[in-house]
Amino acid sequence: MLIKRRTLGKLAVAGTAAGLASELASPAIAQDKKPFTIGFGMALTGSLAPNGKSALLGMQIWEEEVNKRGGILGRPVKLVYYDDQSNPSGVPAIYTKLLDVDKVDIVTSGYATNMVAPAMPVIMQHDRTFFALLGLAVNSEFHYPRYFSVTPTGGPNPKRSFSDGFFAVAMAQNPKPKTLAITGADAEFPRNALDGVRASAKELGLKIVYDKTYPPGTADYTPVVRAVAATNPDIYFSASYPADSVGIIRAAHEVGFKPKMFGGGMVGLQATAIKTQLGPLLNGIITYDFWLPWAGFATDEGRELIKKYQTKSAAAGVDLLGYYMPPFGYAMLQIIEQAVTATGGTNDDKLAEYARKTTFKTVAGDIKFNAEGEWTEAQVMAVQFQGVTGNSVDQFRDPKTEVVLWPTKYSTGKIVYPYDPSK
Repeated sequence: MLIKRRTLGKLAVAGTAAGLASELASPAIAQDKKPFTIGFGMALTGSLAPNGKSALLGMQIWEEEVNKRGGILGRPVKLVYYDDQSNPSGVPAIYTKLLDVDKVDIVTSGYATNMVAPAMPVIMQHDRTFFALLGLAVNSEFHYPRYFSVTPTGGPNPKRSFSDGFFAVAMAQNPKPKTLAITGADAEFPRNALDGVRASAKELGLKIVYDKTYPPGTADYTPVVRAVAATNPDIYFSASYPADSVGIIRAAHEVGFKPKMFGGGMVGLQATAIKTQLGPLLNGIITYDFWLPWAGFATDEGRELIKKYQTKSAAAGVDLLGYYMPPFGYAMLQIIEQAVTATGGTNDDKLAEYARKTTFKTVAGDIKFNAEGEWTEAQVMAVQFQGVTGNSVDQFRDPKTEVVLWPTKYSTGKIVYPYDPSK
């Protein structure tokens, strides 16, 4: 899908307005200095927009704060972004414009694996350093030395790190589960996630009794869930994006599907709007999460960011709580700020060299990258929804509704097992 020039132009104005406003609001910055521009696509409409818009607000808070304290190297910063419409086919055109027309100083990804991957060939062709936001194991296909992923998956096998917690929890039960069913959309993120799931299942001796994908944009998930239920698996792992996750959960309740463990890699269940939409239907589900204010690794700086975010979220029409995306959007820009400051500019060679050898201090904790540009140590939690009643937002501020099960050193409660959607 080609993006219309008119659409790009309109979004360019929207994308830079916040940066211009923050520059003008900061007397500490010389107004005649050319700003550092940071360019990216972001899901502002379409199925990924709830997470994309939340990430953008976190990034705009960083932009405002940096400009208030004088910018970087005495120059203001400006975010230049376009709506990728949650559609991978439009991503290459966006990045071609950012690099060839806008000539941005720094280039980052927007949100999601499915949007990071199609940007990579354009980035590589231009030989640019690329900071990516929540892309799962994207560089395992490209091995690009200037790629740096701001995503809590990582370690020697990032594909497996996404589901390690789910399987650690499963295999700690007595008796241990023996059979596994897996599903996912036929798209980049689910494929990468399910590669890791299959590797873990083989190592753990789990028999996979169902393993199929469904087309992106599937509307009715009842046939998918019925097919899975027919195999009577002990545990079920879904690698799904927000619309899929909601559809699968509703279908499971409709058909009465109750494996011993249900969940896995369900993107969307971290978003406040989806939590409140599903309400008690979430109970018993075990899935991943990346950051919560009550997680043992959460920093005071991270919690302070969330307080600032929540003062703006309602007026901005974005995720009200902001636990999922803002810490990582903000952290990605902190990494860029530190690298630009340390290297004295935006030279891609110097930025990449610095990023490879540095431990960065961020609101999401200390971040260090390995040779593939992934985190040297993964930081993915397995969490379970418990005791959700009704559809209020405030209950999701309570650690009791989203219990950390793994890593065990950060555990905040005990598992409800087997899966019981009534608890």
